[in-house]
Amino acid sequence: MFTGIDEVDWASLRHAYGSAADVPGLLRGLASADPVERETALDGVYGAVHHQGDVYDSTLACVPFLLALVASGQVADRAGIVELLVSIGTESECRDDGTEGVRTRALAGVRAGAEVFVRLAGDADPCVRRAAPGALVRFLDEPDRVLGLLRERCAQERDDRVLLALTESLGLFVRRHPGHAAGALELLTAQSRAPYGPGLRLAALGQLAGCAPERLPPDLVTVAVGLLRERSALRSTGRDGIGCAHADTLARRLRRLRPSDEEGSQLLRTLHRGLGDRLDERTALLKGQLTAPDAVDRCNAVWMSAGLFREWRGDWAEPVTLIGAQLAAEEDRLRDAAVSVLEDLFGLAAPAADDLAALVTSRPDLWVRRRERGAPTLGGPLKALARSGDSRATPVLAQVLAGAVVPADLGHVIGHLGPGAAPLAPALRRRLGEVVPDSAGARERAVPLLSALTALGDAEAVPEVLRLVRGLPVRLRSRDAVVEAAVRALGVFGSAAPSLVVPVLRELLETEYAVAAARALWSVEGDASAVLPVLTPELAEGRPGRRAAAEALARCGPKAGDALPGLRRMVLADDLWERVSAACAVWRISGDGERVAPVLRTAWTENPYTRRAVTACLAALGPAGTPLHDLLRAELAARRRHLASASGGYGSRDVRDDERLVRACAEVLGAG
Repeated sequence: MFTGIDEVDWASLRHAYGSAADVPGLLRGLASADPVERETALDGVYGAVHHQGDVYDSTLACVPFLLALVASGQVADRAGIVELLVSIGTESECRDDGTEGVRTRALAGVRAGAEVFVRLAGDADPCVRRAAPGALVRFLDEPDRVLGLLRERCAQERDDRVLLALTESLGLFVRRHPGHAAGALELLTAQSRAPYGPGLRLAALGQLAGCAPERLPPDLVTVAVGLLRERSALRSTGRDGIGCAHADTLARRLRRLRPSDEEGSQLLRTLHRGLGDRLDERTALLKGQLTAPDAVDRCNAVWMSAGLFREWRGDWAEPVTLIGAQLAAEEDRLRDAAVSVLEDLFGLAAPAADDLAALVTSRPDLWVRRRERGAPTLGGPLKALARSGDSRATPVLAQVLAGAVVPADLGHVIGHLGPGAAPLAPALRRRLGEVVPDSAGARERAVPLLSALTALGDAEAVPEVLRLVRGLPVRLRSRDAVVEAAVRALGVFGSAAPSLVVPVLRELLETEYAVAAARALWSVEGDASAVLPVLTPELAEGRPGRRAAAEALARCGPKAGDALPGLRRMVLADDLWERVSAACAVWRISGDGERVAPVLRTAWTENPYTRRAVTACLAALGPAGTPLHDLLRAELAARRRHLASASGGYGSRDVRDDERLVRACAEVLGAG
């Protein structure tokens, strides 16, 4: 197995953490008789040699030894090594990160050893048989032979989990070899019907949804929900996998944290993914999952719903209501899953507000989440209720504010409550007054409170805000964040006390906070002569406040005409965000959008994250922004959220930001 391993100059090769001199030890660990050592070695290979899917020269050097290990009948846990080889080959085939040469050779190395996967497809170990079919389809470049092997294994296999892997591989075969797909589609169609078991039928339906939707039954949702419930009824209590020894590596333990029925979750995820933008069917399917008798199925559905909501726009009131119903479940895992999903829905969680309010009322112990390290944070149910905009969160937040320690994130949720949070203003001012400017925790305590008071537009907070600004020591590490938050607050409500606020802001014009202060000063007194001398020099290339200066000048409108030469140069900047900010400013100041509209149109298309900024610009322009209104109409017609990625990665605020974009587009078009 290790012939020639000592002849490789491992020290000259690299992995994620530097020299690959430790790789021979990891490879030998994979063949150890000690299961703990094998698991540690496999985790080590994933962590260093194949870190986050990367392929290094050391990865390439490992491939022949990994192939030798899986070919040996004396090595235990070979399924994990097969999966490692599949990952190396698949990542080498799919990813483009500037290491094409190494990746191409790594893929070629795995393909060169593909014959070993033929033997492994009939191995005595069911875990190995389960891992082998995907490798066959990916790396054996003989489609007819591969299909024959899959057909043969489907006829001979008796292990349910291996049959599922074979079905998945048939779908992969259809996608990779469409010219040879007919036989595989016939097998999948047969597997989607009785007398096959419910799990296998669900797997086949998922594959057909992705590669041959015309072969799906017309009553797909009814069939799928029925199969899910039948499968759950047959599932043995506590069954988790088929006892594969390699199933306890760190990566697998992390994946098993949720959901508890990984196989069932994967079956339904595959079906949802195959249905794609067929949202009526996906919604009906999700509702069937969320009303399943089995709590594990409902838990899977809750986690699955998050991806659906984040990727697609639609009327999600019914599924969200059903998720809210899970908050009364006895199973902590199910309740916690529902809370977690609802937290990230913000206003879309409103249909679940009654259930959230009931949970908040009945469980004061969940109002605050305390950790061994770090400041406490708001508990999930209360945070979700407040983020949904439900005023029932207000009196509870008032009680939390009256506690000994204010959760670090409390201030950030108050803005979502709108005017309903106004009763909290006195308590927020009081807590802000307790912040000692030169204390180590000033930033963590002050910034969320300032954010809340800014959202409320609480002019009575001016004295406390000014106290903070004046009292912050120059060398305080967190001073920047506090000053910037305070200046933003003064820009919002400082006009209520200009005699107090203006002198402080003018002093800040001579500091590193000049751009933020100038923006606030314009909001308070509208004196262009005071802010232009500060903002215009900041437009120079390389200035750290360049983008913020352009945004502040845009707010000044035609009075900022003297800044146009610098802004027009900035429209040609290399940085996309600088171009967008400058283009918006030029249009708002000069009224001439002919030259800058193409810049905004290109940014809208190339980087979806710019769309809210462009829409805000069009809102400020009013009818003058009509040349770009076609972008807004197309956005409103789109079903997919603007930040949804093809890879399935999402941020926790993507739903909120997308909903805001949709509302803003509608408002601009309505006003026009």
